[in-house]
Amino acid sequence: MPVDSSQEPLPEKDFDPEKLHLLLRATFAADRKTVEPMVAQIMGAVRNMKGIDGKADAIELSLQEALANAVIHGAKEDPSKTIECIVSGDDDRGVLIVVRDPGPGFDPASIPICTIGENVYSNHGRGIFLISQLMDQVEFHKNGTEIRMLKR
Repeated sequence: MPVDSSQEPLPEKDFDPEKLHLLLRATFAADRKTVEPMVAQIMGAVRNMKGIDGKADAIELSLQEALANAVIHGAKEDPSKTIECIVSGDDDRGVLIVVRDPGPGFDPASIPICTIGENVYSNHGRGIFLISQLMDQVEFHKNGTEIRMLKR
């Protein structure tokens, strides 16, 4: 399954949070109940950006999926563990969302493609597929414990 939904890779500088304007840095306990309030808080900052019109729903669903994956799969829903989310952006490059979890990581290439064969009937495994379809660029770093999502 491709995790990069763009036609050409972005230059590394587009993924350098140090070169973008930090909008929000949030950490929260790895508890399912915290995901929805965090999404609302983060989307409040994102919606204030210029150029987001018509893209907020795609960003929100991708963020929801990434945070839920971090809590459920990365931190195994252990509220003593922490999830981190960093949102940066600018008018030219869009919004970059980085989600980090304390888990052991995973190989994104090992995720079955949810649109082929018996996987179509599976009741899980669609989050990364959705993210890759909704965002312009998706990358996994740090052995899969960090996802970087860009929406131009």
